[in-house]
Amino acid sequence: MMNTRRDFLKTSAAIGAAVYVGNQAAADDAASKSPNQKVSYACIGVGGKGSSDSADAAKHGQIVAICDIDDRTLEKTATRPGFEDAAKFNDFREMLEKLGDKIDAVTVSTPDHTHAPAAAMAMKMGKACFTQKPLTHTVWEARRLQEIAAKAGVPTQMGNQGTSTDGLRRAAAILKSGHLGKIKEAHIFTNRPVWPQGGPRPEAAEVPPHIHWDLWLSAAPERPFAPGYHPFAWRGWWDFGTGALGDMACHTFNMPFAGLHLANPKTIQATCSGHNKDSYPQSSKIAFEFDNPTADGLMPVWWYDGGNMPEESLLNGMKFKHKSGSIIVGEDLTLYSWADYGDNWVILDKEGKETPVPEVEFEKSPGHFTEFHQAITGERKEAMSNFGNYAGPLTETILLGNLAVFAAASGEGKKIEWDAEKLMSPNAPEVASIVKKEYRGNYGTYLDA
Repeated sequence: MMNTRRDFLKTSAAIGAAVYVGNQAAADDAASKSPNQKVSYACIGVGGKGSSDSADAAKHGQIVAICDIDDRTLEKTATRPGFEDAAKFNDFREMLEKLGDKIDAVTVSTPDHTHAPAAAMAMKMGKACFTQKPLTHTVWEARRLQEIAAKAGVPTQMGNQGTSTDGLRRAAAILKSGHLGKIKEAHIFTNRPVWPQGGPRPEAAEVPPHIHWDLWLSAAPERPFAPGYHPFAWRGWWDFGTGALGDMACHTFNMPFAGLHLANPKTIQATCSGHNKDSYPQSSKIAFEFDNPTADGLMPVWWYDGGNMPEESLLNGMKFKHKSGSIIVGEDLTLYSWADYGDNWVILDKEGKETPVPEVEFEKSPGHFTEFHQAITGERKEAMSNFGNYAGPLTETILLGNLAVFAAASGEGKKIEWDAEKLMSPNAPEVASIVKKEYRGNYGTYLDA
């Protein structure tokens, strides 16, 4: 299931106009329920970002189950308002097997390596699924979740909340309108990583009694517990996280992706500070080439992290406002967005002066999680950042950047050609294990066809 440009323009049209309509079958089903009957949510991962994701679920429906590998986190969550009656589990598989008939929807807010198995199992059981960014750990998983979601016909959404801001949607609509002229290039950058990255593994230690380490590892290869993984620094390890790119590009890449169709790059090439193929590099710079949506030929898009930044001269005299953001350079005008979410921006002329913002149509969001909830109740067809035609393709692009970084372990990587239809690189077969990984235990079976 590969999205073409025509598919993208059709399904992302909601940026430019309010085209969402309710799913009639779901709406009829929702209407037949008692007004007091709520959507039943189960939350997989309730610490860190899972704390706010589960809180959003509690605001919209009733929490029937919570799952976490950390007993302290689980017990603390169980005391929060709205969670007192939730069944508690350490293993999401046991939770779904035992309470499947009582669950309407799940949130998945675990480390990246567990996203796809948990989401796939839930969707195959007919559950609506909200999964944190990045949607998956590998490119192949991102494609599989698109396929599973389509076959299951369930509502889905990824947790890139900036998608639902007026600022991002307005900027994307402006890019689609051609207001900047032919797009020459784009530059996207982040101040991440803000965790240790690029070094050796921490020394093994005894597993604390409140942590279920085997369940935390889930699909990842066996390794001893160490205090450098749970609950946060896992992002810097290839087996568990997706580095600075995976952590933030679903936010900073989001607005340019929505406005310029940054799906299915033709080539990807990375330079970086070097890495041991176990921990991500301290810094990287990645060059993508996409079909140009505004003209013939290819459009270069650059990614920067770890202190790398684009040239400030791209702003024609304006100074950077933040160490994260994006710059879209057109032949006529330049759009500069600062910070992480793509909702703060200006349009600059060739002298670096702000220019008036054109009137464009776009659908205002009722709120990110609310879009997901309304897709469940039948009040709308789908959330904008659904797996099939938005979150999945966005995640594929982002993880292809990491594929190029993996090939640049020495610091310099070759230009990797990408065949999106076949999900493979014709000139870099050595990256196949990064496209699709091996799974420990039975976790990979949930992604089987």
